[in-house]
Amino acid sequence: MRDLVARGVGFKSLQESIDTTTSGGKLIFHLFASLAEFERDLIRERTNAGLSAARARGRKGGRPKGVDAKKQKAALALKKEGTHSVREICAIVGIARNTYYKYTRGADQPGAAKAHANAPTEHQPAAEAM
Repeated sequence: MRDLVARGVGFKSLQESIDTTTSGGKLIFHLFASLAEFERDLIRERTNAGLSAARARGRKGGRPKGVDAKKQKAALALKKEGTHSVREICAIVGIARNTYYKYTRGADQPGAAKAHANAPTEHQPAAEAM
């Protein structure tokens, strides 16, 4: 705002009769800005309180996992059998092809499950994953 004032720019609302080139207009403008900031802070506090209350009740936020452990084990078992195609495995287990590859990629290699467990998720940035 100071940058605009230094350049001689003012704000004049035609409907609310706010004119920042006058003292009264500046006061009204700053009051509205203060109220908006106060409301934004209240919303942030309420949101954080709601998230904390949900965590206390055992609720966990974020997108649900693509598959549970039971489906993952079933997909791996069908993959190791070698008698079903990827399309058939996905239909049997009830998962999408991308999800199948995500959870079975490198499952035959030692340490692959451990590497997948430490990989960053959509909700966890790479810096926090380590």
